[in-house]
Parts: sequence; structure tokens; C-alpha cells
Amino acid sequence: MQSPSSGRKPVISRSIHTKRRSRMLGAAMLKTHSNWLDALDDNLLLPAYTVTSIGYVELLRKNRPFRRLFAANMISFIGDWFTIISMFLLAGEVSDGSPLAIAGVMAVRSLTHAPLEPLTGMFADRYSRRGLMVLANGSSFVVLTAFLAFDLLGSLWSVYALTSTLVLARVLFDPAEYAYLPNICDEDELLTANAMGSAGWSASLGIGAGLGGLTISQLGIETALWIDTLTFLVSALMFASLPFGGPSKEERGEGGLLTGLVEIVDGWRHIRSNPPIRRVVFAKAMWAAGGGAQVFLLILIGMEAGFGTVAAGSIGVLYMARGFGSGTGPVVGRRLMQSDRLRPSLLGWSILIAGIFYLAISAVEWTWIILVLVFISHGSSGINWVLSTTLLQERTEDEWRGRVAGTDYLLLTGMMGFSALGAGLILEYDVLSLRETIAVTAFIQIAMGIIWLALVTPSERSMAKLTNAS
Repeated sequence: MQSPSSGRKPVISRSIHTKRRSRMLGAAMLKTHSNWLDALDDNLLLPAYTVTSIGYVELLRKNRPFRRLFAANMISFIGDWFTIISMFLLAGEVSDGSPLAIAGVMAVRSLTHAPLEPLTGMFADRYSRRGLMVLANGSSFVVLTAFLAFDLLGSLWSVYALTSTLVLARVLFDPAEYAYLPNICDEDELLTANAMGSAGWSASLGIGAGLGGLTISQLGIETALWIDTLTFLVSALMFASLPFGGPSKEERGEGGLLTGLVEIVDGWRHIRSNPPIRRVVFAKAMWAAGGGAQVFLLILIGMEAGFGTVAAGSIGVLYMARGFGSGTGPVVGRRLMQSDRLRPSLLGWSILIAGIFYLAISAVEWTWIILVLVFISHGSSGINWVLSTTLLQERTEDEWRGRVAGTDYLLLTGMMGFSALGAGLILEYDVLSLRETIAVTAFIQIAMGIIWLALVTPSERSMAKLTNAS
């Protein structure tokens, strides 16, 4: 989510600076005391140091490339939710409301995405990241326009085909952006940039889901999809205006497909041989073990809860709560994420707390109160997303960053797909009720959070002590 503005370091020198920073992880951090956190010292048993970072307004004001990328992402992501909600509703319409058919949209999105992530991560280490982002959005524009122009959305399988094709068209984007960001942000900007990126994605989810639901309810699904084609086109043009952003010629891999596959395997070996990276690369997937199903189950909750006069409006309201929650969490929790003392356990707590609030959703009456519960749960998961992303970017040298990103998203999207598919099967064959299924997903997240706290936190804590001692 940037080019150096006038007077800023050139992109390549930032890349080299980022490599050096990764190897020294934290040794050059400016450390400051925080009085209000001192009281937690005895319980957390970690030094009272924090990572410095600039403010949100300052980042937007000073870093023109980030400002452009942020705006382009907002436009693209808002449009995405017009299409995503449309796909869920179309699947329900053509299948007479089958939970499995609706879950299939999530499964198709995730399981199409997952196996390609390592390949696209390798692309992000070999080809222009800016070019990949432009190609991703431009391809999405062409694909969606073709489906609408030729009226290809008449069956469940055509809905799945569009869903899968859009994923194929855009699967290049995430690792490219992930690897692009540290090359246009200074060391003290990275955490703030990731928090703002998450907040922007979340705000666009809230805005896009709300406007998308309203548009669908008033003007129909086809109009909503045409609006998304325009957002793809506009964002592609905006991405094209960004600076280069790597990789440099020296960092690019060479050779054909076989060489590329070898590079992917090398990336996995790099992750396996680096415990600080290996640990964190599973953080998002641990949330997704229950969270993938929850994202799908929000559709069914919206159909039952009836916050609007039509299902699209009700679903849009719930997704607004999800979006604004996942954006607010990292913004409010930025101070916690800056603390070396809290970082080792914060990922585990964020997963556990997300599960606790979905457990509450399974138990309470589905009135407006569940919007608050959804907001808080996804606020906690947003902290998991931002902190895990920032840690991986900090710990990974630029030449490996695309492949690490690809693996991160492979685990996340694969887990989300299987989680949603499992919940859909449970409901399709009446194994459990909707509330019971929600409770199961919540218990899975609680268990994952406990596993992180018990097995991962001690290693992270030891590393933090060694880093601070250096």
C-alpha cells in the first residue's frame, strides 16, 4: 500500500537498507519507555521497549507513493465487495438457498487462490511488482466485463467460474503488493503503513458491503457488477502511476519455469530454516481455521437476522461491522503492536479473543448487539493480520519477500477454503444447527490461540530478550 516523494531515498537504496534491517532485527530500533505499560512488566516478563513509528497523518502527508497506493486500493477493494456479495447471493438464488452452494463461493475463491500463491510469490521476486499489480486489476476488468457483456451468469457453475476466474486474474496482486510496500516505506513507516493498509481494506469492506448491499437491493446484481468493472479500470490506471518498487535487476531470479519452481522450493527451505519467519507464517492460518467458516456464516446470519428489508441489505450491514472492526482493531491496537514486550503473545491473544466473541454470537439473540460482537471479534483478527504481516516483512530480506508472502497467503487462503467448505457440509447435511456451527468455529479459534500462547510465545519471548540485549 507509494514512490519516494521529492527528497526521499531512492527505491533501491531502501531495498538494501531493508535487507540490512532484517538481519539486525530490532538492534537498531529506538527504544522508549511507556509508563502505562510498566505495570504489565511483572506478568509479561519482557523488557519495556517499544518500536517507534510515525503517525498516520504524517505518513500520508510525507509519503506520496503510499498515498497513491492507498487510494488505488480503496477504490479497488470497495468494488470487490459489490462482486463478492453478488456472488454469494447469486449462488443462493440458483440453488434455492443451499448452504453448501453458498459456502462453495468461499471455497472456490480460497482453493483457487491457495495453490497459485507460491507461484505468484515467485513472480513478485522476479518481475516488476508495479506491473503485476496493474496486470491483476486490468485482467479483472476484462474478465468481469466479458461475463456481463455475454450474459454468462445463468447457473451455479457459471457463478463459480466467474469467482474462480476473477481469483486467477487477481492472484498476482497480493504477493506483489506485500513485497512492494517495504521498498517504498522507511523502517519507521512500515508498521503504520500496514495498519493503515488494513484499516483501508476494512473501511472499504464496510463501505463496499454497505453500498453494495444497497445497490443490489435497489438496482440489482448486474448494476453492482458493472460498478465493480469501473473500479478495476480506475485502480489499474492508478497503480500504473506508482514508482518502480523492485525487485532490482540484481535481486531478480532468472531462467524458465523449472528454475522458477526451484526458487519456490528454495523459498520454503528459507522459511523452514528461519524459525522467526516459520513461526509467524502460520499466524493468519491459525485464525482462518475458524475464521474462514465465520466469513461464510455471516451470510447465513444476515439471512436470518433481518437487519434490512432484503437479504442483501442485512448481509451488507454485517459485513460493514466486520470491515470497520477489522480496520479499527489495528488502529486502536497500534500501541500494543509496537511493544516488544507484548508482541510475543499478542498474535495468540488476538486469535483467542476473536473466538470468544464468536462464541458469544452463537449464544445471544440476533439483534443489533451482534453487530458489536462481530466488530470486536474482527477488530482482534485485524491485529493478527497487521502484526503478522509486519513481522514477516521485518524478518524477511527483499529477495525472499515475495515467496514468503506467497506461502503466508497459501496457508491463509487454503485454510479459509477448507474451513468454509467444512461448515457448509455440516449445515447442508444437518449435522449441526447454524448456532452450533458458529460455536464450533469459535472453539477452534480459542484452541488455536491457546496453542500459540503455549508453544510459540516462549520462543518469541526468548528472541525478544536476545534482540533487546544486543
